[in-house]
Amino acid sequence: MEPDDPNMEDDWSAALLEQGAEGGDASLAEEWGAALAEQGTTRNASDVAAEWATMIEDGETENLPELAGNDRILNQEEIDGVLGFSLRELSASGAGGVRAIVDSGVVQYERLPMLEIVFDRMTRLLSTSLRNFFQDNVEVTLDNITSVRFGDYLNSIPLPTLLGVFRADAWENSGLVTVESNLAYSTLDLLLGGKRGGSSSRLDGRPFTTIEMQLVRRLVEIILGDLELSFQPISPVRFGIDRIETNPRFATITRPANAAILIGLRLDMDGRGGLLQIAFPYATIEPIRELLMQSFMGEKLGRDHIWESHLATEVWQADVSMRAVLHEVTLPLKRVMELKVGDTLMFDAKPSDPITVRCGDWALTQGRIGRVDDNIAVQVTRPLRRSRTTIQAFEASMNSRNDG
Repeated sequence: MEPDDPNMEDDWSAALLEQGAEGGDASLAEEWGAALAEQGTTRNASDVAAEWATMIEDGETENLPELAGNDRILNQEEIDGVLGFSLRELSASGAGGVRAIVDSGVVQYERLPMLEIVFDRMTRLLSTSLRNFFQDNVEVTLDNITSVRFGDYLNSIPLPTLLGVFRADAWENSGLVTVESNLAYSTLDLLLGGKRGGSSSRLDGRPFTTIEMQLVRRLVEIILGDLELSFQPISPVRFGIDRIETNPRFATITRPANAAILIGLRLDMDGRGGLLQIAFPYATIEPIRELLMQSFMGEKLGRDHIWESHLATEVWQADVSMRAVLHEVTLPLKRVMELKVGDTLMFDAKPSDPITVRCGDWALTQGRIGRVDDNIAVQVTRPLRRSRTTIQAFEASMNSRNDG
């Protein structure tokens, strides 16, 4: 903004004089006003701001206590607002400030209540299965269920690790089981005769051998078997292990930018154990997504079949009026207004021409008019015209109307 009006310069000078007088130093304001008057319109607001910033950096703000404002300290509420931790802001529109920038790349977890029930059941089944497998007491706890970007998750996996890629046949997609190094070494130590109750030794500097990978593969097979039983009440599925990988780059089963559900299970075997993670891309659980959104087993989502049956019964027993339309003709309004009693309207139709049977404004079928005893009858000559609007099309139109 340029001070095109000389009066504006005088106003600025007067304002600076007033503020300088209040601060105890009017010389700076006088110099500033004289400089503005001398330079005229050659300087704009950005130049003024740049010079002002230079003065502040040079430590000359002591002469400008009101304008610089360097002694002002933010209170706790303002700090929370800047960082995005204000309770009012969180409740109104989610995170704000710096926190909104940090959380912009985080995938929001879609709450799937039934998925939590499935893995609660899996922890009980897995505790029994692993107790029989290790011949030792095993405690399995559900750590957390979160949503992540699949690529970010692969990059965050610490090495060395073992990754089991499995296939869900009924869902036509894949999943991932990650056995962290602590759990892998604890498994090998228990299966190969390590001391009970001691900490497992970690062998760094070498990859897993074929025998070690086969033993961990057996552990993954037991985990997938219990996972099948956990999903059995919701949707029958078979999880078959595809391969065991040691490099996360070779365990890519979906695009890195796609979202995935990450389930963490913690295994404790008398002081030894580690973290086991199961990753399901959203595309894998999409076939049973509606089932996983149930709050309890057998909950009816979407349409109510009992209400549909009752409505169908009532519609079937409803009475409707039918009209047999012999002929329809369109006349100008002027001629209609000139009609009198006794006038004759000529129909362009023959007695043998088919007539239209209507229900309201809907044409159902066509027929021929005749007589049965003393009653006028209509003989149906064509099948009933059925509506092309299905329940799915009707629901889609209603959803689009609500979204609009």
